[in-house]
Amino acid sequence: MILGSGRSGTSMVTGALADSGYNLGDNSEYLGKNPANPKGFFEDYEVNTINEDILKLSLFNFPDKITLSLFPNFTFYRARWLARIPFFLPIRSNKIINERIKKVISKEPFCFKDPRFSYTLPIWLEFINRNTKLIIVYREPGKTAESIVRECLETPVLNKLKMTEDKALKIWKSMYLHILANYQKSTDKESWFFLHYNQVFEKDKIHQLEEFIDAKINHAFAEKTISRSSHTNGLIHKGYSEIYNQLNLLSKY
Repeated sequence: MILGSGRSGTSMVTGALADSGYNLGDNSEYLGKNPANPKGFFEDYEVNTINEDILKLSLFNFPDKITLSLFPNFTFYRARWLARIPFFLPIRSNKIINERIKKVISKEPFCFKDPRFSYTLPIWLEFINRNTKLIIVYREPGKTAESIVRECLETPVLNKLKMTEDKALKIWKSMYLHILANYQKSTDKESWFFLHYNQVFEKDKIHQLEEFIDAKINHAFAEKTISRSSHTNGLIHKGYSEIYNQLNLLSKY
């Protein structure tokens, strides 16, 4: 399972694993390709829908138009990879969703990627095989925020979010706070692998990842030239450095 904020490199990592014999889902090409992800997103429709339904169940149950007006941080259905979920809201599921999870994970070995896992992971952990590995991908919050803003500007349906760098940074913070909290609660920390975007281009780190998942990775898949980030400020925004530093310690970046 590959998780982390959108626009952090999760598609790049999943794409490098796409030819390694994993089941990516029955409809893992439904998002197609775009300038942001010219090689694809590698997200399965049903996995994404399950996660959307978990978040819909967990959030205030208003029509999307009202939710967007009153609680813009929660975004809307199909766009909750950009949601900011506070800690006081418990992540809930139900019997129908649980059965859908059991069905998609039954086709092993699987490799599922979705930024929404940053929030919904506790539900999935109740059902996945204990041998399942978790790969957490991240990059500098400023670069991620810049890419999120660009994605929302270039995608008509996301224009209504009126995304700003400040909003995007808060999304980044919310997701990794949830991830780190779940990591701290985990009794099997050996199943977690933290990976900085830049480490994908380090041979030694990729060899470590191959040993971690016991599978070969397509070393040629990741290309630095695809990145469109122009955020060159090396300073990490105030309020985000502690989280970023924690991630760096865990990835040894």
